[in-house]
Amino acid sequence: MEFAADVIMSTNDFEQMSDRGTGRRPVWLLIGFLVSAGIAIAAVARRLIALLRPSQNALDTTFSSHAGLTLAHIIPAAVFVVLAVIVLLRSSADVWCERLFFLFGALTGITAYAMSVDAVGGWVERSAILIFNTWFLVSLGCAYWFRKTSSKREWMTRAVGILLGIATTRPVMGLFFATSAATHLSPEQFFGYAFWIGFSINAVMVELWLRSRRLHRS
Repeated sequence: MEFAADVIMSTNDFEQMSDRGTGRRPVWLLIGFLVSAGIAIAAVARRLIALLRPSQNALDTTFSSHAGLTLAHIIPAAVFVVLAVIVLLRSSADVWCERLFFLFGALTGITAYAMSVDAVGGWVERSAILIFNTWFLVSLGCAYWFRKTSSKREWMTRAVGILLGIATTRPVMGLFFATSAATHLSPEQFFGYAFWIGFSINAVMVELWLRSRRLHRS
């Protein structure tokens, strides 16, 4: 899950490292961020295809049963991820780009609450969504509130890092699927735990990274 920590590195960090004359540019951090974003976009694409071509798969059937709400959630989420890449990897993003970043982030967070009503993983998944989605919206709100201060980027980074926890849950789910023959756990049983593990990894790593940056500047 090392890419979970990568989500919160911005171009400014690369520039600062180059300016110090190290001659090294940790491209793997940038790649990790883009991989996380790519996984999130791929998950949206996968869900869109499943909605357009319904199958007998139990998971696909669950999402197809409330297709409108699913679309209202995953499309803004995909747009938000693209905007996050633009905003975080540029030293000064266009004002309209940032406004759309906040708008689509809010839409993603609000619809996530509605989506949790029919959570595949039941109350375990629902509790993870409640806690981490609330922290995402709080972080997004703080980024907007402090948009004219130096704290803005830190809160934006925190919000993006938390949201991309959905990318980290994918390999966790893959591990559960791969070991299901031995554990005998169904998606309904392990989805909630996968959400808790994936989002927890991102939340912790984001805080550790932000703390390390503050210590480095002091």
